[in-house]
Amino acid sequence: MPDLVSRRLGSGPPLLVVRQLDRDGWTPVLDRLAREHEVVAVDLPGFGDSPPLPAGTTSTVEALAAAVAEWLPRAGLTRPPVVGNSLGGAVALELARSGAVGGAVTLSPIGLWTGPEAAYALGSLRVAHAVARACGERPGWIAAHPVGRTVAFWQLAARPWRIPEAAAAGALRTLVRSPGFEPTRRAVRAYRLRPFTPEVPVTVGWGTRDLMTPPHQALRAARLLPGTRHVSLKGCGHVPMSDDPGQVTRVVLDALGV
Repeated sequence: MPDLVSRRLGSGPPLLVVRQLDRDGWTPVLDRLAREHEVVAVDLPGFGDSPPLPAGTTSTVEALAAAVAEWLPRAGLTRPPVVGNSLGGAVALELARSGAVGGAVTLSPIGLWTGPEAAYALGSLRVAHAVARACGERPGWIAAHPVGRTVAFWQLAARPWRIPEAAAAGALRTLVRSPGFEPTRRAVRAYRLRPFTPEVPVTVGWGTRDLMTPPHQALRAARLLPGTRHVSLKGCGHVPMSDDPGQVTRVVLDALGV
């Protein structure tokens, strides 16, 4: 499995944050979490700075989770709590299923969708990828303007025009440069969360203005994950860290008992 790339900050009990295309959106939340924890932010295989899965390995949610689980001891981590959003949220749940982590906070995880809902969500991501590719290596002409940010991120954030210019430009670059994007986008369309009763604390958060994976999918999560804690992220979209870093931080710290 690939040697994943991570960033560490802060001090205290370790907390694993799983990142993919949302890595720039996590920045303000990481800074807050680092006041209470040693935050280890890891890029999933094929995203950000991490190399892709080995040739011939399909980039399924389960394969990505297995890669993270195998990497944990190499990173000196023993069953840390994990936080993830979207694809990272599904990976967090699979890590909780396998017992590789001591708890999970999952924000708008994929896999609670129907076939048409998956097609819509992943199709909209394909459009976003096309926009990012059109920008090439100079995304500033879109990121610099509120209208451009709205066009690029309307399906991800409730208030895309408020995304900082640097974060928007970074997100577009990450989208273009991540070799795992298209293989993973194709592979996860068939992913459906299988029901299980977590043996570790699990919190599921859902943005009330999520357009990518609409909030009614949280009802399916409640049925499939008995005994879990469910919270609404008021006024937030699919990537709630960009909309309300403070609210997301509180949800995570509450789940960890801080």
